[in-house]
Amino acid sequence: MLHINDLTYRIGGRDILTEASAHIPKGHKVGVVGRNGAGKSTLFKLITGELHGDGGSIRCARRARLGMVAQEAPGGPQTLLDNVLEADTERTALLAEAETAKDPGRIGEIHQRLLDIEAHAAPARAAAILAGLGFDEAAQGRPLSEYSGGWRMRVALAAILFAAPDLLLLDEPTNYLDLEGTLWLEDYLRRYPHTVLLVSHDRDLLNNAVTEILHVDRGRLTLYRGGYDTFEATRRERQMQQERLRQRQDAARKHMQAYVDRFRYQANKARQAQSRLKALARMQPIAEAVADPSVNFRFPDPPQLKSPMISLDKASVGYEAGTPILEGLDLRIDAKDRIALLGRNGNGKSTLAKLIEGRLEPMTGQVQRSGKLRTGFFAQHQIEDLHPEDTPVVHLQRLLPSLKESALRARLGTFGLIQDRAETAVQFLSGGERARLVLALITAKAPHLLILDEPTNHLDVDARQALVQALNDFPGAVLLISHDRHLLELTTDRLWLVADGKVTPWEGDIDDYRRLALRGEAPKEITETSEKDRRAARRANAQARQRLAPLRKTAKVAEQKMSKLQAEQVRITSALADPALYQKTPDKLADLNQKRAQTDKAIAAAEAEWLAAEEKLEAAQA
Repeated sequence: MLHINDLTYRIGGRDILTEASAHIPKGHKVGVVGRNGAGKSTLFKLITGELHGDGGSIRCARRARLGMVAQEAPGGPQTLLDNVLEADTERTALLAEAETAKDPGRIGEIHQRLLDIEAHAAPARAAAILAGLGFDEAAQGRPLSEYSGGWRMRVALAAILFAAPDLLLLDEPTNYLDLEGTLWLEDYLRRYPHTVLLVSHDRDLLNNAVTEILHVDRGRLTLYRGGYDTFEATRRERQMQQERLRQRQDAARKHMQAYVDRFRYQANKARQAQSRLKALARMQPIAEAVADPSVNFRFPDPPQLKSPMISLDKASVGYEAGTPILEGLDLRIDAKDRIALLGRNGNGKSTLAKLIEGRLEPMTGQVQRSGKLRTGFFAQHQIEDLHPEDTPVVHLQRLLPSLKESALRARLGTFGLIQDRAETAVQFLSGGERARLVLALITAKAPHLLILDEPTNHLDVDARQALVQALNDFPGAVLLISHDRHLLELTTDRLWLVADGKVTPWEGDIDDYRRLALRGEAPKEITETSEKDRRAARRANAQARQRLAPLRKTAKVAEQKMSKLQAEQVRITSALADPALYQKTPDKLADLNQKRAQTDKAIAAAEAEWLAAEEKLEAAQA
């Protein structure tokens, strides 16, 4: 289906792709992964012909139809259903010709072809796709102009799925979808009858909807069988094998070089020495396995705050007087709560988040907040509201004017904005880097409650995993809205369903919700739960968190101790690598060797302490 041969592409003298090759068979579904800026979107533009390579070639099967979501959202008075139907250009052209054709033979051909492509079933198929992406029958008959850009991008996605091209190219298709739409798309792509290339950072989508992973890394393309988890494991094993080979080669090289140095001038050994010298020259060095720079986030610890942080009593909220979006809200958020909001886009999840954060006032009822409560609110518009000419350091300095620049840079470094990225104007940062900056800004003053509305849209897989770790280490409370099932499952322990103008506890788990969403059923509470039962459940959760808190703290302190010792180990090793040390300061050499031995021993002890603490914590959670 698709053959990429020795493809090279450069921008401003910098190689994006270098003699990259990959072959995608017909009908295969391939996830395209790589760090932000690796060249994934560039590869798609090269495949579609929007860009042209500096070398190599791209070939598709003859007469293969390529399809990719338009970058601009559709608009105008046309209805959603009509817009999607027009994506089948052959059907649209045949229907138009049928209106004007007069030749009986041609009229017969037109109707036969319409029959062959099942044109009569097209409206039902288009409606089913739109429904899967969140548009009910009434919404499908409304004009595009009534919808926001995000909703219209869903229509563009529906159109390209309806057109069913032979090679479907999807670049981050879930960015405009809610959890329900993402689950539907995952199921749809799994059953899609043609070839798919999917750029995504959604781990569950990459595990469940594709059969291979195409890794874009340092200008090369490597195809791996299986989903994302299999790719990670296979790649890690290859890197370990490469490192073992390199180490064996280095040992062989040193052995041969030692032989040459010793015997090259002795007559009876000169020939053997020359032979080894030639072997050394022919030996192709195996490059050291280059590990991707790790991405780590760290949120500052807030001071302790008594529960409840926030309580809502018969509250309602909306934007127009007399027209509440949500009402009858009896909710409570305690310290260390981990809550995910479920429900389709448009049901009021973001409205509830704004009410809790204080950006909206209740229409009726009461919202009580702890007087010392600090919140950190993440929303997509904040990425767009950053000052494009200012650097991350300047942005953070506005919030923390008393900190020195070195301290500001250190804080930004905990969000992966290191070295020159901290001094780069925002307009030149990638989407993922801007998202990290917003996370750094909203947590600058150590909030007690993090409210995150789709925080992962611009983050790659590694950054998403770093966010998971940071949220799990964060001792405060979290309210999370996300279509990333992996993030929800690993960071939250309470689920609230936002639907039909109400917010109710969801007593099942994400898998229960997924099954109902894929069946197209309106989610309702699995069990009728009284207020008394809910209070009892909250007390039990609070007691469990209180019981686990000392164990979590012990594990965290042990991990921090181990990290500090490892940093010291790196410093000592670096000092020992200095050749001048061996010539000028032999006393210091002995001291460093002693310190290294002590540090190695301390690291082993700290690691044992950390593992023991983690085992106790895991046993307590079981």
